[in-house]
Amino acid sequence: MHNTPQPVSSSPLIPLSLVACGQWVWVRDVTADAKSSHRLHDLGIVRGARLRMVQDDGRLILVAVGDTRVGLARGLAQRVRVQLEEESAA
Repeated sequence: MHNTPQPVSSSPLIPLSLVACGQWVWVRDVTADAKSSHRLHDLGIVRGARLRMVQDDGRLILVAVGDTRVGLARGLAQRVRVQLEEESAA
C-alpha cells in the first residue's frame, strides 16, 4: 500500500456504515476493541486509508481498499469513523 496525500476536509466524521455507495472516504479513527482493530488493520482499514463504499445490503458492507474488496459486518463498520472526500471543482 502506498501513501497518498490526504486533503484537509471540512466535512464531519461519520461512521463508515452511513456512507453512500460510490462515495470515497478517508479513515480518520477506529474505535473498535483490540481484536477488531487488529482485523481491520490486517484488511488495510487504518487511520489515513482511502476507501470507496461499494455495496450496503443492510447487514454487510462492502468497501474497496485499494484494488481489494472487503466485507464488513455493519456493527464493525460503525466503529470506523470516516471523512467524506470532497470532490475537486472542475
